[in-house]
Amino acid sequence: MLIRSLGKNPSGNTLTRIQQSPHYQGSAFQNLIPTDVMLPDASYLKMMNDFVSKRKIASPQQLIPAIQTDLKNLASDKLVIVWFGHSSYLIRYRNKTILVDPVLDGQASPVSMFGKAFKGTTLYRVADLPPLDLVIITHDHYDHLDYATIAALKSTQVKFCTPLGVGSHLAHWGIPAAAITEIDWWESQQVDEHMHLTATPARHFSGRGLVRNKTLWASFVLTLYDTRILIGGDSGYGEHFKEIGGRYSPFDLAILEAGQYGESWPHIHMFPEQTVQATLDLQAKALLPVHWGKFALAYHPWDEPIQRVIKEASKLQVPVIIPQIGKPLILEAPVEQNSWWQF
Repeated sequence: MLIRSLGKNPSGNTLTRIQQSPHYQGSAFQNLIPTDVMLPDASYLKMMNDFVSKRKIASPQQLIPAIQTDLKNLASDKLVIVWFGHSSYLIRYRNKTILVDPVLDGQASPVSMFGKAFKGTTLYRVADLPPLDLVIITHDHYDHLDYATIAALKSTQVKFCTPLGVGSHLAHWGIPAAAITEIDWWESQQVDEHMHLTATPARHFSGRGLVRNKTLWASFVLTLYDTRILIGGDSGYGEHFKEIGGRYSPFDLAILEAGQYGESWPHIHMFPEQTVQATLDLQAKALLPVHWGKFALAYHPWDEPIQRVIKEASKLQVPVIIPQIGKPLILEAPVEQNSWWQF
């Protein structure tokens, strides 16, 4: 189980295609600008001390008040999003259902001692999902690509769309090659008459073992009927947000990461204030902040990301939508906000 969950890096024809990508140089994918995963002067001793000393504030001490929803009977005349915590969510509109970065197993790590989900956040399993039209995977990190969830999905005959190379993991886990589409930055896939995807740059990295950047990471522009959403994946802040906004705006919604940041890795995860600025760069009508609320993968207080987002968004007049885990969010309806994280 542990070895299999590591996945498999690209080889054969897939690797040949990857080597032809302009974003693949020196046997690895590269960001648009130089990007350190960790700062050169980062103190690993300090990080270990933070891991031990800040564990209590990094995780809630009470049960998360998530909501159990009947996902198979969601209204579909309006666009509905159900957030499962962290970066996993379901998008339903008319007769189309899309699942993004599903990690439903309660673990964001291949080892049990790290990456456990907060209590109350693992209400959903694959069996609870409605029939799916598409699964989008933004990159291959464990908190976005979960072996157990994918294994449970392989009998559903759903289509998958991933950045270049990520499909090798899926194929290794039994997903048919015909069900997998891999695209490079700025490449597009017309999924069907009403659903269109374009992979766009992100500032991050990849890898499920000791070797990094053999597969690509990406954000995605999703056009679903008359609605356009930026599915952000993981990304540090950069000029790519303005470029995406310049090419594809306006967006009805930007779903962007706002948590798991740290002073020692400022280029691969945005700070909450940067998340708000990225929303402006994208020319998005509203922000839905994710990458928080389920796993403690950094040392900040678990609810600090949302507090900082709210403060900055108020200053810059950016509308923010903060759904409760499991509660359907109807994008076109007035959103009733409540501070559910304050308990």
